[in-house]
This record gives sequence, C-alpha cells and structure tokens, in this order.
Amino acid sequence: MSVGMEKRGYAIKIMKNKVYELLKMGKRIDERALDQLREIKISTRVVDKADGSALVSLGKTKILTGIKVEIGSPYSDRPSEGVFTVNAELLPLASKTFEAGPPDERAIELSRIVDRCIRESRAIDVEKLVLIEGQKVYMVYIDCYVLDYDGNYFDAAVLSAVAALMTCTLPVYRVVDGRVEPVGERMKLPLRTIPVSITMALIKDKIIVDPIPTEEEIADTLVTIGYDSEGVLSAIQKSSPGLLPVGIFKEMVKMGLVKSSEVRTKLEEAVGRGG
Repeated sequence: MSVGMEKRGYAIKIMKNKVYELLKMGKRIDERALDQLREIKISTRVVDKADGSALVSLGKTKILTGIKVEIGSPYSDRPSEGVFTVNAELLPLASKTFEAGPPDERAIELSRIVDRCIRESRAIDVEKLVLIEGQKVYMVYIDCYVLDYDGNYFDAAVLSAVAALMTCTLPVYRVVDGRVEPVGERMKLPLRTIPVSITMALIKDKIIVDPIPTEEEIADTLVTIGYDSEGVLSAIQKSSPGLLPVGIFKEMVKMGLVKSSEVRTKLEEAVGRGG
C-alpha cells in the first residue's frame, strides 16, 4: 500500500469516528436528523422535444430525465409486451470524480437501479404498449443525466425518471391492414404504480438516510430499497462492500418504507400541480 493510500485510509478512519460521535447524539455533519431527507424539488415537462421529462433536485444533487417514445419490434421472447430501457450518464461537469467517455461502472449501476425499481414494481403496464402483437410496440427510452452531484444520485434518479414517466404521453396509432397509422392524438403512458427508492448508509451501528458524499465515503455499506405505491418492497441494491446484519437490514426496510411514503407524497403533489 502506498503512503498516499495509507494517509487517505487514516483520514477516513478519523472522519468516521468524528461522524459516528455526532450520530450517537442524533446529529449529522450537515445538521440533519438521521432519518431526515434533504429538500426535494421537482419540475416536470422541462424539455419541450421530449415525450416526458423531469428535473429533480435532492439537496444539491440534480438529475434531469428525458423520455423518447418510438415504434419498434418487441423482444422475441416477449411478443405481447412493449419495451422500455434506462440509460444513465454522469456528466463530467457534475463532479470532479466523473470522467468523459463510455459509461463506467457507476453509470451502469445507476441505470440498473432505476431500471430495477421501475421494472420489478411493474410500474409501466407494458402489455398496453402493444400495437400489433409480435410486430409493433411502443419503445420507451428513459435517459437520466446527473447534472450536479452531492451524494445519493440513486434516489434522485429514480424520482426524476418516475416523475418523467408520470407526465409522459404517447402518440396514438390505429392499425389498418397490418400497418400502424398516427391519428394525431396523444395518451398518457399507462402506469400501474408509482415506485420510489430510499438509500441508506450504515455507519457502524447507525442508519442514516439520503447520505451526502462524506457519509457515503465512510459508510460501512450503502443500501437502496425500492417500494411501490402499496409499500411492497420491489428492489434492493447493496452498493458497496461491508457486512449488513439481518437485524440492521430489517430496520432499514422499516425506515425506508416510512420515508418512501413521504417522498411519494411530494412527487404526487408536484406532478398534480404541473411540476
């Protein structure tokens, strides 16, 4: 191990001990309570040329999601379902730790978490995206861009993607002689539920929600849990190494459920008033 790495490891250990002492007193370095989310701001329909879009701020972390809808062919093993894909980009201007070039493992992990929260909750009614079974379906492309990073881009990205989906509209087509023709109308994207995620960090035996970068760096492990509108756990992602005792995980699930309801209420209120 290099001298530089040793110094960094020592500095992280000192910071972890300082943060933990605060946590034992119910305080955090940014003065939030252990279970307190940062301020959430949601704006929708922010990209005119997109079929759905949303800009979400979670503290100083900011995510823009744009949705584009096209007509294409279904997967051969799912002929009676429409298609959706999620892509995430960590823009270099968002953080000095982000680099230009092909998506790295962090961008891939982010896109997978957003995809899993949407897919495993069965949020999009993909059966209603079929125009001609086995031939023509709606294809929904969800692109998330990290514009500013100040920790926990997981929850901000899920929130941005779902807000964009909630305001997404599709062009209406009719089928004539095996062909699809536009009728000049639009309809809402069919959704079954509204998934959100809650990311929590474990620092020794203390659980905190919505960690900032310093907390992420010193955490023993990070866990993101997705919940649907009924409070059913739909996705879990452990984003870093480290042991996660069963008892601690159960506490995280309960805490995440409470916070997910809080986040979903903010989302529904924002979309209801037009973002």
